[in-house]
Amino acid sequence: MNLIETIQKEFNQFLQDTLQIDPSLIEKSSFDINIDPAKQDFGDINANCAMLFAKELKKNPRELASQISEFTHEYIEKIEVAGPGFLNVFLTDEAYKTLAKEIHTQGTSFFKPTHLDKRNFNLEFVSANPTGPLHFGHGRGGIIGDVLGNILRFLGHDATKEYYINDAGAQMIKLENSFFIRCQQQLGIEASLPEDAYHGEYLVDLAKKAINEFGKNILDKPKSFFQEYAKEKMLEQIKHTLESYGIYFDVWFSEKSLHTSGQIQKALEQLKEKELLFEKEGATWFKSTAFGDDKDRVVIKSDGSLTYVAADIAYMVNKVDRGFNDLAMTLGHDHHSYAVRLEGLRQALGLQAPLNIILYQLVKMKSSGQMVRMSKRAGNIVTLSDIINAVGKDVARFFYLNRKADAQLEFDIDLAMKKTEENPVYYVQYAYVRTKSILAKAAEVKELDNINVDDTQYIGKQEQFLLKKIVSLKQLLFNISKSFQTHVLTYYVIELANAFHSYYSKNRVIEPENIEQSRGRLLMIGEMKKTFEVCLDILGLSKPDKM
Repeated sequence: MNLIETIQKEFNQFLQDTLQIDPSLIEKSSFDINIDPAKQDFGDINANCAMLFAKELKKNPRELASQISEFTHEYIEKIEVAGPGFLNVFLTDEAYKTLAKEIHTQGTSFFKPTHLDKRNFNLEFVSANPTGPLHFGHGRGGIIGDVLGNILRFLGHDATKEYYINDAGAQMIKLENSFFIRCQQQLGIEASLPEDAYHGEYLVDLAKKAINEFGKNILDKPKSFFQEYAKEKMLEQIKHTLESYGIYFDVWFSEKSLHTSGQIQKALEQLKEKELLFEKEGATWFKSTAFGDDKDRVVIKSDGSLTYVAADIAYMVNKVDRGFNDLAMTLGHDHHSYAVRLEGLRQALGLQAPLNIILYQLVKMKSSGQMVRMSKRAGNIVTLSDIINAVGKDVARFFYLNRKADAQLEFDIDLAMKKTEENPVYYVQYAYVRTKSILAKAAEVKELDNINVDDTQYIGKQEQFLLKKIVSLKQLLFNISKSFQTHVLTYYVIELANAFHSYYSKNRVIEPENIEQSRGRLLMIGEMKKTFEVCLDILGLSKPDKM
């Protein structure tokens, strides 16, 4: 627990003792560090408790704020009432020196919860059908899931990153037929692809490779060979793309295993026992409307084949049986009804693990000021590999994440290609590199050697905003672990770079004629460097030595 949290705890106790207010209501009030550079005159911490409690206590919010402002603490200089009842808390200079000591001595532990309700998360993301290469849109769901997993692990939770391989069903038959026809074509046999087949050139390349490997008699192989061969090669390509993107899955889970192991039938029996299945038109249906869906869903077709809903039921049970007590998925926004269905299935099965589904909007590609038009059916698509090869892993990851999931994302290729500070990735990395170069230059001055915790006494007012910005990262990471809004970390690290560049432009760090001030500022630069490192590691970005 850092100093800000300690003050908040004592402040909350004061509210409870003074106002006799319900602790649960106190927990809903804010006690936020003021990190808006334009509002530094409004205190170091802003609280809204008087506004929140006024109705409950039937008091004027400003009068209530005046009463609350009587709270005192050795590290609080004053508390001012603002506007209709906000509270602006001003910290003492000694408070900042104490915070600097905590940050310096605790290292990365400073940003982690003091007491953690440790959870075991299953994070399923990407999970594209193994019927073709990942297209550029998959990059968004991938980075959201990957960074969320990194944050949860950093905080101390268990988080398994999982890819669900859709290797059963109609799309695999379509892959089998499409690949077989491409092999026929490469061998000079006249054959045309059906309109709903996979038309991408990748199957032409794969056919050439297979014929080179197995010879002209490849068409004598059983049809199942074409499905398995194409699937395995597509999976290899998908894994390679994801690894080049910095994503490594812990588990690659096969849908087919649910069919062959009997898990689907077992899960359906559970629903049957709960009287949540019914027969209609020769098919078996799940009473999905009883759980908020717009219509009931078929689980077994009239011909006896299973739908993907049946597999979803078994897959969710499988996750819980493996010990996961929190489930999360990233899905495209067009899967909204699917998300409702999954939640209904979870409730129907009586599974206690909460299901969090992150829906993300489409990605549009922008080049030379114009939107790039694409058609998957025509095979005219931009792959995720194309993007990574063009702009690099770091830029791709950052650009895909730097927008709220439920907002449409425009991926600006021209901006992404720039290696200047206009590109937010280079702007952030340049700030990090500059902290390293400052510290390296200072190490050459004997009097500025061995910066340590004792130098916190030299922290001045110019460093106070940077300290608040660093401290705020702890609450931000905790909030992401609850809201799953991973994009705010990219916002934070850009703001951190802004704060650093602004500080460095206004303050001379290495000043031989003022050693004490220089040591305090160098300590601050060192803490900025460590904070950049935490953020860059979580975001999966590189930490360059020079630029």
